[in-house]
Amino acid sequence: MRQISNGHQPARRFVIAALALAGACFTLPTLAQEPIRIGAFLSVTGPASFLGDPELKTLEMYVDRINAEGGVIGRKLQLVAYDDAGDAEKARTFAKRLIEQDKVDVLVGGSTTGATMAAVPLAEQAGTPFISLAGAVVIVEPVKKWVFKTPHTDRMACEKIFVDMQARKLSKVALISGAGGFDKSMRAECLKVAPKYSVEVVADETYGANDTDMTAQLTKLKGSGAQAVLNAGFGQGPAIVTRNYRQVGLTLPLYQSHGVASREYIKLSGPAAEGVRLPAAALLVAELLPNNDAQKPVVVSYRKGYEDKFKSDVSTFGGHAYDGLMLAVQAIKTAGSTDKAKVRDALEATKGYVGTGGVVNMSATDHMGLDLSAFRMLEVKNGNWSLVK
Repeated sequence: MRQISNGHQPARRFVIAALALAGACFTLPTLAQEPIRIGAFLSVTGPASFLGDPELKTLEMYVDRINAEGGVIGRKLQLVAYDDAGDAEKARTFAKRLIEQDKVDVLVGGSTTGATMAAVPLAEQAGTPFISLAGAVVIVEPVKKWVFKTPHTDRMACEKIFVDMQARKLSKVALISGAGGFDKSMRAECLKVAPKYSVEVVADETYGANDTDMTAQLTKLKGSGAQAVLNAGFGQGPAIVTRNYRQVGLTLPLYQSHGVASREYIKLSGPAAEGVRLPAAALLVAELLPNNDAQKPVVVSYRKGYEDKFKSDVSTFGGHAYDGLMLAVQAIKTAGSTDKAKVRDALEATKGYVGTGGVVNMSATDHMGLDLSAFRMLEVKNGNWSLVK
């Protein structure tokens, strides 16, 4: 069963598993076969829909597939999902509902950092395993007992970009960032780790959530002495920055964050995106990976399944949801039950899980489990992604 609600109207219900509930007598054997409830709050509509829409589609597709194959530990999965529309307060409300009313066994969701952080205290207090799909490092640092995440962190994005700058013998960078939670966090992380890579930040500009022209800020960067520009942001802002970047005559290397790792960014930016580099998961360049890459079978299979079913381009964001669901399923199998403490312990003990984001090795001090090698440096060439060697 799937439930989707935006908070303003009754949830729509769709049967995705043959759970013969109508008129059933709930005998003890029936209760033993209750579904495993996967709770999700996602930004399916609103400014972050480019995250939440592929995440929801992915969860639905794989819940269907897992149920068709017999479910998990002899039980069907039931997806209960709500649309927070990118609103952190709605996310908190839905997380509370999922935990207290829907009685979910695990949470897989939180499209944005803001939505995730609004739900973290609730998951921690209730003792419900929570696998976030958002990017900021604050989600898992400091480590929170019940909270895990699948995407690479903003700090890792800064580090991957600075490693690439070093390889190109670039040591001076200008920052431009948005006003969102992810943007602010990544900006702060880039400022923090730049000295480690002998990179000097020579300019630091920001733009608002509703800004539609960043030429003033970019003109300032043009005269800063920078050798490259890094845009810490996601959503519509980076595409505007990219178009304005060319309009003001900037020819320096431009880096974007993994927050725009989808073809939608290229479409919105147009020809101006040519030459832009960003760190991203292997999923975007699945077919370009060497055959001996451990991730290739996983990302090729996910990409084909998603694009065949939905007739739209795959994005790393849907991949985050795939990894979140599969990590939850693997933990439930390992625990042999939906006992929350056992599932949490199994998540924390994850070793060698090969997903769309990389090879995951978690521990008591690392609730993400990815290192810098999980990131690939991509460049836009001829209107498509290419793999930087």
